[in-house]
Amino acid sequence: MNRGFWDNLELPIIGLAPMDGVTDAAFRYMVCKYGKPSLVMTEFTNVEGLARGATKMLRAFEYHDMERPVVAQIYGVEVDSFYKCSVMLCEMGFDGIDINMGCPANAVARHGSGAGLIRTPELAREIIKACKKGVQDWSEGITMEEAGVHKNIILEARKMTEGRNVERKMIPVSVKTRIGYDKIVTEEWIQNLLEENPANITLHGRTLKQMYMGQSNWDEIAKAAAICKGTGVSLIGNGDVSSMEDAKNKCEQYGVDGVLVGRATFGTPWFFSDKEPDLKERLEIMIEHAKYFESLGDLYFPHIRKHLGWYCKGFDGAKELRKQLVIANDSSEVCSAVQDFQNSHPF
Repeated sequence: MNRGFWDNLELPIIGLAPMDGVTDAAFRYMVCKYGKPSLVMTEFTNVEGLARGATKMLRAFEYHDMERPVVAQIYGVEVDSFYKCSVMLCEMGFDGIDINMGCPANAVARHGSGAGLIRTPELAREIIKACKKGVQDWSEGITMEEAGVHKNIILEARKMTEGRNVERKMIPVSVKTRIGYDKIVTEEWIQNLLEENPANITLHGRTLKQMYMGQSNWDEIAKAAAICKGTGVSLIGNGDVSSMEDAKNKCEQYGVDGVLVGRATFGTPWFFSDKEPDLKERLEIMIEHAKYFESLGDLYFPHIRKHLGWYCKGFDGAKELRKQLVIANDSSEVCSAVQDFQNSHPF
């Protein structure tokens, strides 16, 4: 089994969970600059779209070397498209590939992908095999052209990785999933995945039906951790981790190798550090986030507004500042809003 960087991580592993519309290149960069997690994952990206030449989707795979180890997360149902994307992601220099088998969104699951794969365990295994085959073939010298990657994707991917020295080597394939679809099937589902020896399984403690409602079931996550013990496959828990202390406590209490943290990082890119910034530092980090987002190129600035709003909580005048930030059109307007706030709320 190829575990790659997973074998080099200190325990407990405490990483940044992949979140659609949240863990873009700018947010991951800020998280790694102000509080280095054990690993980060990109937003999930659809393999069928990439296989058909949707070059705009490649923006999800922008990354800075500061983020390493950085894992590309993908989803879909077409086995051959997973193969092609795995070859492409190897060439782009990622440290690992993660297959999303846990997204509960109706638009994803109704097509059988994301958490929909829990209902088709044989297909789930074929997808893991395809990704591993893509990684192996790339390590042995196959080109993107030979793998059948779309020509437009090849051109854009090579532009994005220009100047980056990528070693042809095996990288690990992992899975992120849930404890069930409409009922809990943790034990049989984990056993099914283990047949293909993914490097790691990250398990969210809710079924698809639960979405993000109720409490994450860490007892089920503990069952999965026990099943994985001794197999060489690490098991990471996910769901309702509120702080670094909580993360470490859950690792000890439930016997997992680590946790991935999601919503608790909103507006707190320093989450993984020991330092809590004061208000002045928080606003400076927020401005830096906005400027870095702009530096990435022709991106739609309103996409970062939610991040700006998340920074504004827990201090006097936060609501008023947030109202200005969620209508900002560029970083200069963010700076102006902060300056106005500082003039009316001196530190």
